[in-house]
Amino acid sequence: MNTTELNFDAQGLIPCIVQDADSGRVLMLAYMNEQSITVSLAERRTCFWSRSRGELWRKGQSSGHVQHLLELVADCDGDTLLARVRKDGPACHTGAESCFFQPLWDGKQDAPDENKPARDFSLARLYELLSARNRLRPEGSYTSYLFNEGREKILKKIGEESAEVLIAAMKDSRAETIYEIADLCYHTLALMVEMGIAPADILDELASRHIIDKKTKQETRK
Repeated sequence: MNTTELNFDAQGLIPCIVQDADSGRVLMLAYMNEQSITVSLAERRTCFWSRSRGELWRKGQSSGHVQHLLELVADCDGDTLLARVRKDGPACHTGAESCFFQPLWDGKQDAPDENKPARDFSLARLYELLSARNRLRPEGSYTSYLFNEGREKILKKIGEESAEVLIAAMKDSRAETIYEIADLCYHTLALMVEMGIAPADILDELASRHIIDKKTKQETRK
C-alpha cells in the first residue's frame, strides 16, 4: 500500500494512533496528511499535521521528546494509521508518558482482587516510573533514595539481590526465587535509568545475537 491508496478525509487528513513499540502502550492520537507522512518516512521520526496551527508538527522539535518511527501501517479500510515508535521522553504535553491517563472505566471493579495489581503492569511501565522518580526525586520514595545515593549504592544492591537469587534457587524454592528475581529486575532497571540505558537498547543487543537463516528459517545464536 502507498499514500495514494489511503482514505484521507475532506481536509486531506488521516488519524494516526501512536504506540510504544516496547510496551505496547497507546501513547497518543494525532493527524497526518500526505506531506507529514512523507516527512515521517524520510526522517524516521513522527511528523504530524497540526490542525490548530495549520502546519507540520515534528513531534519533539521543541521538547526533545522525539518519537523514532519503527513502523507505519494502515488499517483494513485505509482510513487510520498506526505508528509504532520508540520515544525519547513523555508523549503528552502534560508530562505524562501517554496522553491517555484519565480513566472513565477500567474494568478493575469487576476483576478478582488477586488480578487487580497486575492488570496494566509491565516492565516498560516500571522503567517509566523509575525514570519519573529519577527526574522528580519525591521525598519518602525508596527509588529516590537509590538515585540520591548514586550508582555505587545501586550496584551494591544488584550484587546483594544476585546473591539472594542464587540462594533461593539453591534452596529449590520457586516462590522465593521469583521474589528475589523481581528485586533483582527492579534494581537492574534502576541502574539502567541511572546510566541512560533504555529497554530498547537491551532488546537491540539481544536481537543482534541471533541470526535467522533465510533458507532454513532457523534461528541461530551468534
